[in-house]
Amino acid sequence: MLRELQTFLAVVRYGTFANAAAHIGLTQSAVSAQIQRLEQELGFALFDRTGRAAVLNADGRETLAVAEELMAVYARLGRHAGSPRTGLVRIGAIASVHVSFLADALASFRQEMPGYRVRLVPGVSLNLLGQVDSGEIDIAVMIRPPFALPSDLRWRTLLAEPFVLLAPRAHGKRPWRELLESEPFIRYDRGSFGGRVVDQFLRRARIPVRDAIELDELEGIAQLVQRGLGVALVPITGTAPWPKGVVPLSLGDDTFHREIGLVERPQHSRQAAATLLAQRIAQAAQSMAPS
Repeated sequence: MLRELQTFLAVVRYGTFANAAAHIGLTQSAVSAQIQRLEQELGFALFDRTGRAAVLNADGRETLAVAEELMAVYARLGRHAGSPRTGLVRIGAIASVHVSFLADALASFRQEMPGYRVRLVPGVSLNLLGQVDSGEIDIAVMIRPPFALPSDLRWRTLLAEPFVLLAPRAHGKRPWRELLESEPFIRYDRGSFGGRVVDQFLRRARIPVRDAIELDELEGIAQLVQRGLGVALVPITGTAPWPKGVVPLSLGDDTFHREIGLVERPQHSRQAAATLLAQRIAQAAQSMAPS
């Protein structure tokens, strides 16, 4: 019944028998046969047979919860029974964490699992979320999206990074709000999750800005500020210090944050090594958090 339960979970995840078949390497008829066999063994139907979508009925929803629990138990059993110590873990991460806590987490993971290779995939948060959802990568370190995650993905908060106003040193004595309203604004790309946080703050605070340049690269934004091209709202990350000639100005009580966290699939659908790496990432991030 284990194989049938795995197929059942795939149908629930991908929405139709055809989509599930494409993702798990079976034909649609094979998926249909496994679901029928599972329903026969259980003694009740799992889906409403209307339309093309696989819609769970009441019994199916109850079965889903039990199936996920059973697969999680099976995954733990496999880890305790001499699971392989070699393989590949695929992790996605936004640029700002590559040289901060992620490096410490990878070092710790490699000490414990030297037989595993790690493939680090760079990207923006929206793309990384899609790659975890599609199974292209196992986990991702990214900015929390401003919308709900797909139902089968899990979010784990790691850090909340406060924003500051980055300004040329010559303007370091001026109030931050005055600088935002009067100086050219170098904008954190509104197409990114972090940029949307900035845009929401400006709208909430009703601060008009003079947009000059827009990009999705924090180091690049800092370099533009250093060259006197404007001011910018950026998060304080664990990367290298600000360039010379640049000062971060606190927003005081108006400070806002971007939330950095882990996106993971349910434990039963990822390998044990990915779970361990996620734990090490969370520990490394926690060590950076202010006490």
